[in-house]
Amino acid sequence: MIVLGIESSCDETAAALVRDGNRILASVVASQEEVHHRFGGVVPELASRRHLESIIPVMRQALAQADIGFTGIDGVAATQGPGLIGSLLVGFSFAKALAFSLEVPWVGVNHLEGHIHALFLEAQPPPCPFVTLLASGGHTGLYYVNSLMNMELLGQTRDDAAGEAFDKVAKMLALGYPGGAVIDRLSRQGNPDRIRFPRPYIEKDSCDFSFSGIKTAVGRYLREHSDRCTENVADIAAGFQEAVVDVLVYKLIRAARMKGCRRVALAGGVAANSRLRERLRLDAGAEQMEVYLPSLQLCGDNAAMVAALGYRLLAAGKRGRLDDDVFSRAG
Repeated sequence: MIVLGIESSCDETAAALVRDGNRILASVVASQEEVHHRFGGVVPELASRRHLESIIPVMRQALAQADIGFTGIDGVAATQGPGLIGSLLVGFSFAKALAFSLEVPWVGVNHLEGHIHALFLEAQPPPCPFVTLLASGGHTGLYYVNSLMNMELLGQTRDDAAGEAFDKVAKMLALGYPGGAVIDRLSRQGNPDRIRFPRPYIEKDSCDFSFSGIKTAVGRYLREHSDRCTENVADIAAGFQEAVVDVLVYKLIRAARMKGCRRVALAGGVAANSRLRERLRLDAGAEQMEVYLPSLQLCGDNAAMVAALGYRLLAAGKRGRLDDDVFSRAG
């Protein structure tokens, strides 16, 4: 079965074709970085308008890349939520209409579960069960993946997501958008021990996260040391990143211990952070745990993960209805 995946939950318009849930035939992502860069974050109205402009060209590019026509599509899957409502509606409505016109089954998928299913597109996917940290611009959570279709939420952020904190701190430092990538690059030039920011563990035995406090601590440091911030910007970025990574890695390894699991993984856009990947390899390795990391192109929002999850839902008999709607928040 070849499934066409459509992703438009935030500021990337993506289309992909995946065979049998594990072989990527084509994957195309149209970024909107240049649209939102000057605002320091995603502007929802601008994002949805750009999706309208990009959705058909992106789909056609994916079909050309896979060298198949519309008759080669056996099913359609689209992100249903969570995400920005205006953005989601573009991709979801398009997927409904396309499937209806082609007379093929279609299904809406959960964006967060899609990120985890991106791991199963790798050449060496993690065997179940495993514990994964899903960290992105809008979400941070720990999941116990008992099987491909059975995932237990162990804990999640109580306020800002990790990726959101990266973006907001980057804006404070006037580094531009998206913040995660630029802080990652800049941190390599800084000393992570020179400026020590608080580690927001909440309770150390909790699987929940909170990153609003560290964002506030960076803002306070900038106000109190405004005369030295320009020359210390790389150290500030490195100190902030190290604090976030400390918490993410600690909580992931602790959750794996709690579940008696020897396999850990990363998923989501923040999984591309080089320091997070390095620290998890080191710290989990010291615990004799197996580490599974998604390739960089499968960390951020993409439609291959949507098609992979969509295939499994369709194969299990799930079908979308024309009156299905999108949702902004995870239930």
